[in-house]
Amino acid sequence: MTEPAGIARDERLLAHRPFLLYFLGRGFSRFAAQMATVALGWQVYELTGSAFHLGLIGLVQFLPMAVLVFVAGHAADRYDRQRVVQICQIVQACAAGYLWWGTLNGWMTVPGIYGAVAVFGMAGAFESPATAALLTGVAPRGQFQRAAALATGMFQLAVIAGPAIGGFAYAAGSAVPYGIMAVFWILGSLLNGAIRLDRPPGVRPAPRISEFFAGIRFVRSDPAILGTISLDLFAVLLGGATALMPIYASDILHTGPWGLGILRAAPAVGALAMTVLLARRTITRRVGMRMLQAVLVFGLATLVFALSRVMWLTLVALIVMGAADTISVVIRTSLVQLRTPDDMRGRVGAVNYLFVNASNQLGEFESGMTAALFGTVPAAVIGGAGTVLVALVWMRVFPSLRRVERLE
Repeated sequence: MTEPAGIARDERLLAHRPFLLYFLGRGFSRFAAQMATVALGWQVYELTGSAFHLGLIGLVQFLPMAVLVFVAGHAADRYDRQRVVQICQIVQACAAGYLWWGTLNGWMTVPGIYGAVAVFGMAGAFESPATAALLTGVAPRGQFQRAAALATGMFQLAVIAGPAIGGFAYAAGSAVPYGIMAVFWILGSLLNGAIRLDRPPGVRPAPRISEFFAGIRFVRSDPAILGTISLDLFAVLLGGATALMPIYASDILHTGPWGLGILRAAPAVGALAMTVLLARRTITRRVGMRMLQAVLVFGLATLVFALSRVMWLTLVALIVMGAADTISVVIRTSLVQLRTPDDMRGRVGAVNYLFVNASNQLGEFESGMTAALFGTVPAAVIGGAGTVLVALVWMRVFPSLRRVERLE
């Protein structure tokens, strides 16, 4: 996992104007989205005092994505991707502005908040596949893996810092985070609008119903891509033990709220550290096997997390989980994008986006259900063991994925 002059290459990558604009625009959008998770949750809970209404926030945001994802993938392939991203960010800025104005003047209601959340979900459904497909156009040739690592790092930084910024802003006033979110999305849209692609887009698909599902057909036709996306689906589905963190913090590690905050930050810290490493020392050989091994390590670290009774060992396990997951994400993103023709990247990215979001949502549900049936620790052990088993089975079932040697 080595390549000379890594730092110099990073500097050239960030000096490449299309990628720099993309990187910063994506960053503003991700920070706004992460701030929203804190601000919306606090406001809804203040208005209702109901955990059920908190849960509805995620459902209201997920349903539009699930309904529109294939239409969104087709739009990313048929229309100018940077304009699709730009329009989505403007729409999200308007929804954030609506929340700011209503909260500032005291007339914002829970249904009004859910309406804005649904808009966020619809805009996100179109923004995500277009953003993913756009990366290949802004990254210099031969630099896609580093570009994917840096983009992943920006996301992890937003996961770590975004909720904290949102929390501090909410403490200054319940309308403040929405104003900041609106500004961030406007800045993101301006940066994306300034991108000038080095490579023109490919052939646009015809507006036929069958083309909406071409991404599924393409994924099924390529065993390496099918193995990559399905590996992530089942590994995250079974390895969602981190959803049990509040129980571990309270009943097993006896740390309280401060400990829960540290536990939640630990995977992102590991992910960010691995992102820095991958941006400088790319994986240059046996990338398919490296991804399978990363999922295997993720499962083993989940088992350590499940069985640990001391804070330091739990934190180490979570950091390793975050680092291993980042290796898997960077390789999956690079492999899927580089093996997909440009005119199909939006629709294939939509399939990937649907699988990732479904696995995250269903993974938390699976962990909660198994914990209710068998207990917290057995549920986490089952998840970790299941992830290990999936990685071993996929090594046998998808030999073409195992044999993928290089990305660039």
